[in-house]
Amino acid sequence: MQCAMLIIGCDSSMNKQAGVLGATSLVGEELLRQMTQQGWHITAFSRDPRITLHPQIEWRGLKYQDSEKKIVEKKDIPFWLCVAPIWVLPAYFDLLLSFSARRIVVLSSTSRFTKHTSCDMNEQKIADQIISGEEQVQSWASAHHIDWIILRPTLIYGYGRDKNIAQIARFIQRFKFFPVFGSAQGLRQPIHAADVAAACLSALNSCSVTDHCYDLTGGETISYREMVTRIFKALDYAPRIITIPLWVFHMVLWGLHWLPRYRHWTVDMAKRMNQDLIFDDCDTKRDLNIFPRSFSLTAADLPSQNG
Repeated sequence: MQCAMLIIGCDSSMNKQAGVLGATSLVGEELLRQMTQQGWHITAFSRDPRITLHPQIEWRGLKYQDSEKKIVEKKDIPFWLCVAPIWVLPAYFDLLLSFSARRIVVLSSTSRFTKHTSCDMNEQKIADQIISGEEQVQSWASAHHIDWIILRPTLIYGYGRDKNIAQIARFIQRFKFFPVFGSAQGLRQPIHAADVAAACLSALNSCSVTDHCYDLTGGETISYREMVTRIFKALDYAPRIITIPLWVFHMVLWGLHWLPRYRHWTVDMAKRMNQDLIFDDCDTKRDLNIFPRSFSLTAADLPSQNG
């Protein structure tokens, strides 16, 4: 009965009200664009709200203490999407309840699997935060009879703003080469931010799909070395991929840690160049009817030379 009511709500322009947490993130901005095209009216929450005038978007500032404050301007927002880091969502559970949330789509990450056994303590901490976040979302939603969907994308890229492909591209722009450890034949499934946003919106609209976690991959599986080669080509540079031993990586990383942009690079990242980080997305494609693009970079996906 609840899902039937939600489907009616989806079909009515009066009830297409959705809240978005993390609206200024890479995926969040793309999500707002796609949602407005589909006629959604959005209350966009962000710790750094951007004042943009759009008849379908209402911006609200977001702070941790907001979840404990009484909402003065009360309205029902049955549909929610969280594209902020999943571990911050529990701080806003009360906020969502105050808006009568009935269905939520939450962005997580396959890093919960790939970084859980990392030797780097910071990477382990991230994996633990993701795992804990997922568990808290499921327990909270079930306790309050809220439909939930968790999406775990693989390596997200797009618009020169990501921390994956854009980071590699910036390194190449600066140093005109890229170092790899070993053969760098570990498989990857990079997914564009626009496809992640489309999957989130599909999950929100697919009211017959509830209480499930989905791995979300790109439309192509390629090796790490091939991925880097394509970045060189997109930048219109001749590929210069240099294979170096692990002890040299230690030295390179020591030097890079003096540059803020590369401080999060670790030796474990180098080791993973030879590990297959791939996931089965058959259920995702079947249930959400999404088919992400292959890994093909456009100029819009690359950081500016001065970025």
